[in-house]
Amino acid sequence: MFDSFFDLPLSVAAPIIIGLLIIYGVVGLLLVRRYILPKLRIQDADSGFSSAIQGSVMVFYGLAAALIVVNVWQNYSDVAKSVSQEATAIATVYRELGNYPDPIRSQLQQQLRDYVDHIIHQAWPLQQHGQIPATGGQLINAFEEKLVGFEPASEGQKLLHAETLRAHAQLIQARRLRLDGVQTQLPGVLWVIIIIGALISLSSAFFFRVEDGRLQAIQVALLATFMGMIIIIIFAFDRPFRGELGLRPDSYQLVYDQLMKPH
Repeated sequence: MFDSFFDLPLSVAAPIIIGLLIIYGVVGLLLVRRYILPKLRIQDADSGFSSAIQGSVMVFYGLAAALIVVNVWQNYSDVAKSVSQEATAIATVYRELGNYPDPIRSQLQQQLRDYVDHIIHQAWPLQQHGQIPATGGQLINAFEEKLVGFEPASEGQKLLHAETLRAHAQLIQARRLRLDGVQTQLPGVLWVIIIIGALISLSSAFFFRVEDGRLQAIQVALLATFMGMIIIIIFAFDRPFRGELGLRPDSYQLVYDQLMKPH
């Protein structure tokens, strides 16, 4: 259930995350003010201690959240880079195949077109649901077998074939990185820290004697909103291929339309 939450659009997920934090903050504040604070012997001089404790909690939570945000964004950027690298390698291989003799030129280019079409229309929908596509490996293996089996007949063809094999190796490496990125995500323990840390940080704001409870509720709601925004950033980029900000096959589509699509 938690995993399927990442498939929701941000216009739905963001209000849910922020709303739940605000509800926890306001309801928790009301309960603490009514049932707990009257039983505690809190003096005016204690406000300094409470402020120091809350400040410490917020600093540590802020540092943890910042490190997690940086890590999530770095993973997202790395996967996006591998996608771009694979599309670029495909374009390079396809162009170099244009200098091969027929019939192997047409055969290899058709196989590469089929592979790109598979990525766009079959592999990508699976990746958007956190599944690693399996059939693409069969297509690229068949392509590699035919490419490696080509015997150059001249020195020029030997140089061309060596460059094509080098570009093909880059394609395979980028493909492997893309597939690894399908299941890239934060460990569950970090999500526990993010959520529980937010609740603890909000709870630390309950133990202040503020004469007007409405003022304190507004401040707690604003704090909950800000924390929710940080969590939304982590949520949006945690799964590189999933959700509204998930990576799209635009690079492959561009290569297919401009280079491979029959005119």
